Amino acid sequence: MRAIRRFTVRTVLPAPLAPLGDLASNLRWSWHKPTRDLFESMDPAAWVAVHREPGALLGALSTERLDALAQDAQFVERVRAAATDLEAYLSRPGWYAGLGADAPKAIAYFSMEFGITGALPQYSGGLGILAGDHLKSASDLAVPIVGVGLFYATGYFKQSLSRDGWQQETYPVLDPDGLPLSLLRESDGSPAKVSVDLPGGRRLHAQVWKAQVGRVPLLLLDSDVEDNDEAARGVTDRLYGGGGEHRLQQELLCGIGGVRALRLWSRLTGAPEPEVYHTNEGHAGFLSVERIREQVERGLTFDEALEAVRSATVFTTHTPVPAGIDRFGRDQIGLYFGGDNPLPGVPVERILALGAEDYPGGDPGVFNMAVMGLRLAQRANGVSQLHGAVSRGMFDGLWPGFDAPEVPISSITNGVHAPTWVAPEVFAMGKQYIGPELPREGLGFEKVGQVPDEEIWRTRRVLRGRLVEDARRRLKLSWLQRGASEAELAWTKDMLDPDVLTIGFARRVPTYKRLTLMLRDPERLKQLLLHPQRPVQLVIAGKSHPADETGKRLIQQMVRFADDPAVRHRIVFLPNYDITMALSLYPGCDVWLNNPLRPFEACGTSGMKAALNGGLNLSILDGWWDEWYDGGNGWAIPTADGVDDPDHRDDLEAAALYDLVENSVAARFYDRDERGLPARWLEMVRHTLASLGPKVLASRMVTDYVQQLYVPAAQAGRAAAASSAAGAKDLARWKASVRDGWSGVRVDHVESSGVGDSAQIGDVVHVRGFVSLGDLAVDDVEVQVVHGRVSESDELRPSGTVRLTPAESFGDGRHRFEGEFALRQTGPFGYTVRILPRHPGLATSAELGLVVNA
Repeated sequence: MRAIRRFTVRTVLPAPLAPLGDLASNLRWSWHKPTRDLFESMDPAAWVAVHREPGALLGALSTERLDALAQDAQFVERVRAAATDLEAYLSRPGWYAGLGADAPKAIAYFSMEFGITGALPQYSGGLGILAGDHLKSASDLAVPIVGVGLFYATGYFKQSLSRDGWQQETYPVLDPDGLPLSLLRESDGSPAKVSVDLPGGRRLHAQVWKAQVGRVPLLLLDSDVEDNDEAARGVTDRLYGGGGEHRLQQELLCGIGGVRALRLWSRLTGAPEPEVYHTNEGHAGFLSVERIREQVERGLTFDEALEAVRSATVFTTHTPVPAGIDRFGRDQIGLYFGGDNPLPGVPVERILALGAEDYPGGDPGVFNMAVMGLRLAQRANGVSQLHGAVSRGMFDGLWPGFDAPEVPISSITNGVHAPTWVAPEVFAMGKQYIGPELPREGLGFEKVGQVPDEEIWRTRRVLRGRLVEDARRRLKLSWLQRGASEAELAWTKDMLDPDVLTIGFARRVPTYKRLTLMLRDPERLKQLLLHPQRPVQLVIAGKSHPADETGKRLIQQMVRFADDPAVRHRIVFLPNYDITMALSLYPGCDVWLNNPLRPFEACGTSGMKAALNGGLNLSILDGWWDEWYDGGNGWAIPTADGVDDPDHRDDLEAAALYDLVENSVAARFYDRDERGLPARWLEMVRHTLASLGPKVLASRMVTDYVQQLYVPAAQAGRAAAASSAAGAKDLARWKASVRDGWSGVRVDHVESSGVGDSAQIGDVVHVRGFVSLGDLAVDDVEVQVVHGRVSESDELRPSGTVRLTPAESFGDGRHRFEGEFALRQTGPFGYTVRILPRHPGLATSAELGLVVNA
């Protein structure tokens, strides 16, 4: 029989244990080991059975067990101490308080996925994990962030394998009442809701769930409510599911509905309205369209509202390839924002222009979400130094006339939340030999030399052994799901070895990440796995998007190789890669392998997590590894740059990978001294921790966002909004006049003096630029001399810029500017003069995309 109705019966805790409810509902437990230990002590077997989730544990324990614990004075005191510790964590000022009044009072962080804990499966991969680590570190630093996203009824998907190794997806429905969530309610107790208009007179309604991530509230919109028709109820059914229209409706709900949820949150709780809005990838870009509507409703014109919104918006791109960007048909956008469904005060033509690919190589028929995100944010960044450079080249069409290095997209390299990803044994080792500061705020890593070799090696073996046990359990379960019988799986008890060099590879499985690069020469790989003196073992995991048939074939190739009885004790593919698996996988691997097709890895953070646990990286110089590899903290796989044939390139890079593993990695791991320890290996582990530890922390990342982007955005937003938005009005008027008058701007003539044909270091060049500004004033522009090395074709590689000052006006809009610079470089050298718009409301001189070069 099937139940006709389903609901969740909540536990009523005895009064002495009441604080356990707060401890379970605040997701700080996911990175706070003492709280997890407290819950585990209530019933260790039940703790494992409920997958180590406190809320589920409280629901699983009998009334008799809870009553017995309530009579245990020692346990009650532990509960009280844990509650006091949480209260102290939530109330202490934290790093952010030291920034003073310039810091924004609240920051909204929008993302389509958040990876906080395996108990709340609302993520698919690196983007979500990054968003989760961002919120956790913001909580630790007391940064007043509010997260905004969607609640997916089935999350992403659970992965299993068929008998022949093909990925299979299932979508178990999540019960939000059984998750660490609470429903946002009106004062009368009814669910608080937001709505978004859809074409055809339909409305999309959503209730709002709140997850508490330490200090940070995370608001998740859920369309599965009775107010909606059947189609609308399914909008938030799954992450990255459905076709283009389904995805568009999700992004409308996240962006427009998310802003409305923030307003609801502030009204119901008294929380301050966000001063800065951070769009994590283009999916939530419609949030700025909704904020423009709000400003127009308050009396601003569209252009004035646009400036008010842009000034306080930050956009982060994570995508190094155009194919990874969400693009919709212009007709689709027209249907959702025009016709019978206009957004009041926001003409559909203006919205279409924001996402138009109206630049060389663009597609005039599509609406590009990343392009809209960049046009609606005054500050934008990539997620590693290399990715920033790739993004500047990828989007340079939005800033014509500027060389790619001057495109206003900066870089903040991702980081990872150490309290989540570092194994407790590593923390304990650090506290014993270094002190309690490790790794809080990047302190203590320079003292890693104080930890004895024997202690590092012992800890590494403990972590490797735990991974082996977890992998054996998971592999056996996978084979049972694939149809094997218990009788034929005795071999799984002995697969992998806690004393063998262990290499990990786990990530999403798009083609560019090259899951199967290691299979280019199967016989060579077998030799490495089965080497009699220096064997290697591989632990591999990863999910392919359900619609990606190519990715599924790559997984099947890997699984079939790992199924071979000759090597299956040395290589394993573990299905259903998620946070829970990662917590044993990263610490347990000696080496973390990453071999994407350069430069398509935006950042990649899995190797950072391995490094914080004493693992070494073996990676293509891509993403974060490109900037932080120093020759001693791991190995760089050589790339076959310039080889056009992709198969030949893969062959060359695979051969280089095999050589590195055999002759460098394995050789060093098994090179033991008289103590039986790999002393040179341990030197690399220490150097990895000392050199990478402070850099790869999410606390460093969040402080970078605050100082480089959030604080300037808040200041710009306040300036734009002050005095009834006088700043926004002035900037909109000024931009319109500059755009109208720019055709009359030119460099007429340039003169210089001070050097001849035989210039020397230290000589001073005096430059005079004669320019015509048409109807523009001198204060509307900046005239610059740009100097640097030149190529044989006179291509200038700028090394410096000097602002020229107004010296004389001749009437008719003609002026002379002048200035000087000293020569600091030898070799072929040159300069040019250019004119740029100038206004205190601009974040960069390239913001308008206007420039006139001599």
